[in-house]
This record gives sequence, structure tokens and C-alpha cells, in this order.
Amino acid sequence: GQMTNDAIDRAIKRGSGEATGANYESITYEGYAPGGVAMLVDVLTDNRNRTASDVRLAFSKFGGSMAEPGAVGWQFSRRGVIIVDGSAAEDDVMTVALESGADDIERDGDVWRVTTEPSAMWNAKAALEAAKFTVLDAESTMVSDTSIPVSDIEDARKVLRIMDMLEDNDDVQDVYSNFDIAEEIMAEMDQ
Repeated sequence: GQMTNDAIDRAIKRGSGEATGANYESITYEGYAPGGVAMLVDVLTDNRNRTASDVRLAFSKFGGSMAEPGAVGWQFSRRGVIIVDGSAAEDDVMTVALESGADDIERDGDVWRVTTEPSAMWNAKAALEAAKFTVLDAESTMVSDTSIPVSDIEDARKVLRIMDMLEDNDDVQDVYSNFDIAEEIMAEMDQ
């Protein structure tokens, strides 16, 4: 997700030791949202107890639960993900992407999603840009091997509320999840 300016300022202060000599630690919490959806929550905190209880609350408030360390983490691996404007022809994008070290390309709505090993991402991004494709985004992220379809609208609402509540927390750096909410459910929720 996007970091707010406040969060960036805080992170810089922490990094330069300006913050009140507090000890920050990096922790990854794991949990389940309704429907068996797995979530990884990366935090940077100076108060592990406060943050753990905030994360636990986000899950429990909307029908999820915390999981033991390792319970869901094994389902995720770090990947480079490059998003390319979908107006480009698949064969053209695929040729450049695979030649520059990417592993896979797939359609995702109206864009192409190119996945790479994290170390190959910048090389693939540069090659795609050099070939005049429009790269909309490129990031190293945690991707799950399996996605969990969420077809129940109430479950979908709860999954998204957990994500929102976690992402609104200042200590939370990133939230990764493996849900796949059908487009018709998303459309129904927007109404």
C-alpha cells in the first residue's frame, strides 16, 4: 500500500535514530480472514504488545483470527510483480518479459501482470520500458501460490474491512493476502 507522508517521516526519524531512542522491531503477524483467506501483516513497532493487540483486534472484530507463526507464511513467497498496460499484445510483452528473466505473464483485468524472481525485476522492467511498453507499476511483494475464492458477499466485506483496519494502523508496513473476490461480488459491494 501507499505510505502516508506522516508514516514516511516517522520511518525516516526511526532510521536516523531521531525518534526517542525507542527500539523498533520488525515483526510479521499471520492470520486468517473469513472464508479461510490467509494474511501476512508486516509491522515495525516500538511496542510489540500494543501492536499485537491492534492486529488481533482487526482480525477478531471482523470474524478472522490470528494464526501461529508459520501457519500461513509458507503459502507466500517474495516475487517481483510488474504491471504493464493491457493494450499491448500478449506475445510481444511475453517475448520481452521472458527474454529479460521474467517467469510468467498473465491477464489481470485490463493489464498484464508479469512476475519475476525479485532479483530479476528491475532488469525486466527496464527491458519492457526500452521496448516502449507502458509499465504502470513494479514492486517486490509477497505472492501466494494459491488464491482463495471469496464468493460470499459478507465474507468479502469482512476481508476488506480487516485489510482496511490493518492498513490504517501506523505500525503496519504491508498487508499481503491471497483472497480472490469475484468481480460481480465487488460490483455488488460498490452499490
